[in-house]
Amino acid sequence: MLPAQYRMTRSAEFGATVSRGTKASQPDLVLYALHSDETGDPGPRIGLIVSKAVGNAVVRHRVSRRLRHAARTILPDLDPAERVVIRALPRSRDAISARLEQELHAALHRIRVRSGAPS
Repeated sequence: MLPAQYRMTRSAEFGATVSRGTKASQPDLVLYALHSDETGDPGPRIGLIVSKAVGNAVVRHRVSRRLRHAARTILPDLDPAERVVIRALPRSRDAISARLEQELHAALHRIRVRSGAPS
């Protein structure tokens, strides 16, 4: 599970990350990453967007749990000032956890290559 201190909770953080962040698409998810200049909460922050297009409440909750578990594995790769939003696409309902984790790492790597940061 993703520790509470790393969870993004404020709507303004979500909005800023999605609108100003760098985007990388994968078949089952879209990753947005933004280097935040705010000196607020320490550590990287990760947020999830799982819309009704993914499925009913049971399916959305299952996808959210899988994504939170996969997001835990990228925490060591994130800068403390980094903000990340993971948007689940409808195909994510059929994806296994290992595949979501692999796509998450691939998307983060693509963002790092685009921004010129070491991956």
